[in-house]
Amino acid sequence: MTDVQTTTDTVLPTEEPPGRLGAASTRRCVLLGAGGLGAGAVLAACGTSTTNTNGTDFSNNPGPAGSTAAGTGTGTGTGAATGGGTTGGSALASTADVPEGGGIITADFVITQPTAGTFKAFSKVCTHAGCDVSKVDGGVISCPCHGAQYSIETGEPTAGPAKKALTETKVKADGANIVKA
Repeated sequence: MTDVQTTTDTVLPTEEPPGRLGAASTRRCVLLGAGGLGAGAVLAACGTSTTNTNGTDFSNNPGPAGSTAAGTGTGTGTGAATGGGTTGGSALASTADVPEGGGIITADFVITQPTAGTFKAFSKVCTHAGCDVSKVDGGVISCPCHGAQYSIETGEPTAGPAKKALTETKVKADGANIVKA
């Protein structure tokens, strides 16, 4: 007869050692779970919204807590209050800073001078994907994200994927400053 062995004292190389399977699996699960939570927190922080939870409009450029609105201080630079102007509004830029046939990009606007003495202001936020435009050159306002281009005179798209015009804000020259009309 053949002798049959019913038990073995050796562990096969493909098996986990007894008692370690649960510990390794638990540690791995904890680390993966922590990584997943961290990634979720980062993604949630990157989300954007155009409305606050209380229903008011969202600002891309909020002021620090306890500060006054932009342009309400004193001084002579761009964004400072106008001193003795007829409108009493904030200066968006100096007329001397905006080249004829071109424009400048400020904190909130693209301000252009398509013809001598005619000033226009448009939102600096591209209507295609919400990127900020980055350049005014050769009679066009350009967005770096996807190549959208807009007219410095009308804000209408002239090239690229944008289909809607940049939002215009009416402005006028008030002495040496450009102010909202």
